[in-house]
Amino acid sequence: VVSTLGLAVACLVSMAVSKSANTYNRQNWETADFPILCQTCLGENPYIRMIKEKYGRECKICQRPFTVFRWCPGPKARYKKTEVCQTCSKLKNICQTCLFDLEYGLPVQVRDAALQLKDDVPKSDVNKEYYTQNAERELANTDGTTPGGKLGKSQAASDLLMKLARTAPYYKRNRAHICSFWVKGECKRGEECPYRHETPTDPNDPLAKQNMKDRYYGVDDPVAEKLMRRAKNMPQLDKPDDRTITTLHIRGLDGVVTERDLRDHFYQYGEIRSINMVMRQNCAFVCFTTRAAAEKAADSSFNALILKGLRLRVMWGRAQGQSSSEDYSAASAPVSLTPVPGLPGVLPPPPPGTSMPPLPPGIPPPPPGGMAPPGGMAPPGAMMPPPPPGAHFHHPPPPHMYGGMPPHMPPPPFAGAHYPSMDPHRMGARS
Repeated sequence: VVSTLGLAVACLVSMAVSKSANTYNRQNWETADFPILCQTCLGENPYIRMIKEKYGRECKICQRPFTVFRWCPGPKARYKKTEVCQTCSKLKNICQTCLFDLEYGLPVQVRDAALQLKDDVPKSDVNKEYYTQNAERELANTDGTTPGGKLGKSQAASDLLMKLARTAPYYKRNRAHICSFWVKGECKRGEECPYRHETPTDPNDPLAKQNMKDRYYGVDDPVAEKLMRRAKNMPQLDKPDDRTITTLHIRGLDGVVTERDLRDHFYQYGEIRSINMVMRQNCAFVCFTTRAAAEKAADSSFNALILKGLRLRVMWGRAQGQSSSEDYSAASAPVSLTPVPGLPGVLPPPPPGTSMPPLPPGIPPPPPGGMAPPGGMAPPGAMMPPPPPGAHFHHPPPPHMYGGMPPHMPPPPFAGAHYPSMDPHRMGARS
């Protein structure tokens, strides 16, 4: 009997050493009816079907078995599945698949750096299990809509988060993997291949080396480092030199953002004098009473203003006198025209000694330079000069040329309107 008890104790000790306590403590195993996902991983199809597998895999962070969900987010997309349990997801407020923040769509490292949070999740097996059990006990007393840990007690969103936050889903992340046979030149499926036929990225690229644990703990994440570099190189809004300008130009309303929405956002910076909505151009002008309020609103809202899911563009307005003077100077500036090749040049002046016939009474003298009156017509009631000698008319001259019809020529019968295309000598006329 003693030998049998000793053998049983030895077997239990060896099993406890070889495997973690989560393997035998089924009370810690997690069950769920629906995953915690972001809009990007869920896909654009509202009628999605999922495969649910109870205790299908271990969590990549706490190594506890949990319920795994698998689905296809859309056409030409790869199948995706949950990678971490819901307890680990709620502690960081992240998606169970991509491990990005659910509110801002950013990596954990960027969010914690912007909110000045320090990660306190233990990484050893024993401490991790104890921490997870306490976290589950705290989350059970909440409504499930607020994150746990220090994130639930953090301050409001910073300017960095508002500038880098993703406002729309990025479905390009759900694309299929690259076909390895196509890379080697051996794929024979053609268009029926479910994988992408594209050249892979450089293996030395830092984005090609992403680790799930590093993303969860917010350490050495290449995606986060790329976003932090982008935040440092973002342009800044320069203040105008004219101190009388207190108006901000808001663009990108798209007919969704109303005047009430703008007033609710900008009233916190100071007194608003007026808000003019230009719905035809999807923009608005917010005028403050003081320059200090306008500068505070511009610094806080530049590249960080998001209303109703739209990222709005904030710029300084221009003074009315400045805009009118610029428009007047642009309109009065001489316009240089490109000469058209093939046109005849300016007619030479008449030879010296040539006498012009006297003008009939009622006709003003021609302007200097030989230019004709505007429109090429004489003013009403004026007499036209006689035609030059040798001029040939296919039809009788108009009656107003000589102040009336000659007595020896009867008036021609009216044959309707005459158009230049009716001239038989005109090039291209029908014979």
